[in-house]
Amino acid sequence: MNLPYEPDVAFGVHPDLGVAAAVADDRPYLDEVLRKHHFRYSQDLDVYLLPEGTGHNTAVRTMAAATREFQDAGLTVATDPRIMLPSPVPTLDGVAARTTQPGQSLTAMTGELHELRRSADVADVLKQILDEHHGPVGDLEEFIDTAAAWCERLDTPNGRELGQHLRTIAHHVAFLGDRLADAQLDLSVMPDVTPQEARPLADIPLPVRHQVLSVTHTARSRAAVAPSPKRPTDLPAAPEEAPRSTAAPSSPRRTR
Repeated sequence: MNLPYEPDVAFGVHPDLGVAAAVADDRPYLDEVLRKHHFRYSQDLDVYLLPEGTGHNTAVRTMAAATREFQDAGLTVATDPRIMLPSPVPTLDGVAARTTQPGQSLTAMTGELHELRRSADVADVLKQILDEHHGPVGDLEEFIDTAAAWCERLDTPNGRELGQHLRTIAHHVAFLGDRLADAQLDLSVMPDVTPQEARPLADIPLPVRHQVLSVTHTARSRAAVAPSPKRPTDLPAAPEEAPRSTAAPSSPRRTR
């Protein structure tokens, strides 16, 4: 990176070793903060490196946390923007890897909607979401399918069951993509424009969504009623319960 000044700390990307940090001098505080965030000094390369095998998302979060600590102390930090680009997702032989296009997160696109007034512009944003190679909908479907394959790789009844459940969710995501595509086409032909006096989008409350039980709810319920593998088999039988009265309750209050 060609910088007009020398920063106290600079973060960059090593082609083989991942995120690296370099310091302007040997101040103990710089070394202390980097080591606190799991960077280790390499004498051969004269840079700090994260442990081998650190995932991309973990590396980005670690770098961001260290950067905030340096900046809070009044130090200058430079960062190579290429750090934000993850490595390509592994694919089968003969299948082209999906390239990463920065700035197309759902958060960025949602923020973009607040500045738009024409239906055609909203349609363009939806088109990006539905893009076959870069769209979040396709990414989500691929992620769920990959998670399903991971569960099936356990080769256990629970793994296969959860894998099938995840593949069903992936089909729902594909169906959602089809419905969004219909909405995108409708928006693309609408000549409507938001009036200048319309309320800001941020002032319009979103509908309350109903709460959905997590995927693990069934598994937790099953585990709660299943016999413990460590429970002794020679425990005395539980005493029989006294017969319940069939008389109606004296209180008129309804019970569940």
